[in-house]
Amino acid sequence: MINLKRTIAVATTAGLFALAGISGAQAAEPTTPVFKRVALTPEQKAAFKAAHDAATPEQKAAHEAAKAARQAAIAAAKPAIESARATFKAARDGATTEEAKKAAHDAFKAAIATARAGIPGKPIKRVRP
Repeated sequence: MINLKRTIAVATTAGLFALAGISGAQAAEPTTPVFKRVALTPEQKAAFKAAHDAATPEQKAAHEAAKAARQAAIAAAKPAIESARATFKAARDGATTEEAKKAAHDAFKAAIATARAGIPGKPIKRVRP
């Protein structure tokens, strides 16, 4: 019974391909365009290397400075976050109603948002010229 169903499925698929005019070679064609690599001339390579080598120290220094500033801001925000967490736990444990628990949670979220507002985004990696 299973073999009969498989045979019918294969025959149906082959018939559909025959009606649509699709062959195996056409179905396997890549749909994405193919980009050919172009070799750089020695002058272009030298110019690229010179630009990259000139920009690297400044980019590296800027990246390290941004990274250090982010880590310092995170370290400064950690005590505020821990304090907000402790206050939230105390308020949640002391709350008797759902409204009080929700108010404590909202206050906690606001305190966390305030603490995180001073943290800059992650520094962007160096870009090749």
